[in-house]
Amino acid sequence: MASKTISVDLEAYRRLAQARLSPRESFSQVIRRARWDERAKTCGELLAALPTMPAADEAALARLEAAQRADAPPEDPWS
Repeated sequence: MASKTISVDLEAYRRLAQARLSPRESFSQVIRRARWDERAKTCGELLAALPTMPAADEAALARLEAAQRADAPPEDPWS
């Protein structure tokens, strides 16, 4: 398998080392299983997208309202 040498700063190296599942896991394996999530959306982006989003239908709203009415705190909050 071909390989490529890269340079990382010490903080990135520490994070890679901490993400290892075992001492035998390579940094390549750590990087391959990493999740590269998109940046968080902003409220402004949500507001801009609202006009293009479909409205919830009456059945969905009824289900949400029923679930909210049925929602109760647990009998034992520590379990």
